[in-house]
Amino acid sequence: MIVLKATQDKVLSVLQSVAGIVERRHTLPVLANVLIRKTGSSLQLTTSDLEIQIRTTAELGGDDGNFTTTVGARKLIDILRTMPGDQTVSLESSQAKVILKGGKSKFTLQTLPAEDFPLVQEAASFGPKFSVPQKTLKALLGQVSFAMAVHDIRYYLNGILFVAEGKKLSLVATDGHRLAFASATLDEEVPSKQEVILPRKTVLELQRLLSDAEGAIEMQFANNQAKFSFDGMEFVTKLVEGKFPDYNRVIPKGHRNNVTLGRQALLSCLQRTAILTSDKFKGVRLNLDPGTLRVASTNAEQEEAVDELDIDYGGDSIEIGFNVTYIIDVLANMDQDMVRIDLADANSSALITIPDNENFKYVVMPMRI
Repeated sequence: MIVLKATQDKVLSVLQSVAGIVERRHTLPVLANVLIRKTGSSLQLTTSDLEIQIRTTAELGGDDGNFTTTVGARKLIDILRTMPGDQTVSLESSQAKVILKGGKSKFTLQTLPAEDFPLVQEAASFGPKFSVPQKTLKALLGQVSFAMAVHDIRYYLNGILFVAEGKKLSLVATDGHRLAFASATLDEEVPSKQEVILPRKTVLELQRLLSDAEGAIEMQFANNQAKFSFDGMEFVTKLVEGKFPDYNRVIPKGHRNNVTLGRQALLSCLQRTAILTSDKFKGVRLNLDPGTLRVASTNAEQEEAVDELDIDYGGDSIEIGFNVTYIIDVLANMDQDMVRIDLADANSSALITIPDNENFKYVVMPMRI
């Protein structure tokens, strides 16, 4: 039976959309495979790593009929990549193997039984569905994901908090040194407050799959699972258990000193001074005086970098130290021209926001230098 017959670019894009979570070496060999299920003329591809499951449905030609198998996902992709985009390729079933053909090339691949493929047990009851445009969610993830922790012992920090309440969707990420918050308005009101922590791997995979399209992404949360549907794909993931820190208490209110300045000028200035910071601490000193911002760094070799920016500022004189990476991260992930920084004193967190925009907040702890 010919399972699929279509051009290389079509087959490859469908495979790549599900193959991001597949790990080459897994304790369960079948998880290196993609589950292929043909029902009539419709083809369904499923991958899993036991935590996340991605399923997509496509029409890729071939014979109508019922057929299931699993075949190595990376191998298929590696072979397809070597063929031209307009090349017609086909996948045929032959006893316990599948044959991939394209032009004069022929590849006979080993399969594993479909019944061995562990499908994720979906939660019995999900909360209400709600949706946002794909590009909105992609933008929100981009504004906060860099602040997620990596391999933190406080496992609930290795991900992003999603909060849907009323007509607002908020995303929060923190690694204990800095916190990023971004929110957007939903089209419809969510009947009850939904609050879940999505794992780091899920977040990175969503960022890879989401496009800048206007099309909506539908979300549903259960106690231990989240489900996303978009572009003919269904994405089910486990959640991180645990209690996320109360981010409202972390975001400072009422800092009396604030300055608004050009984002790119500040970013360039910090990137220059970062070169002479010590690898371990990455500390820079900011001196804020009326009219001037002075940025300085030193390293173990007694080298020093100093840079100055003219700013519109009339508040207190403040000297404060930061890990320069934390400020570069946030500035590099924004696309606005201007940025606002609120400060109290040398020992209090700084608040970085976008002027006249309540939907984004970034808090960074100071460091002693």
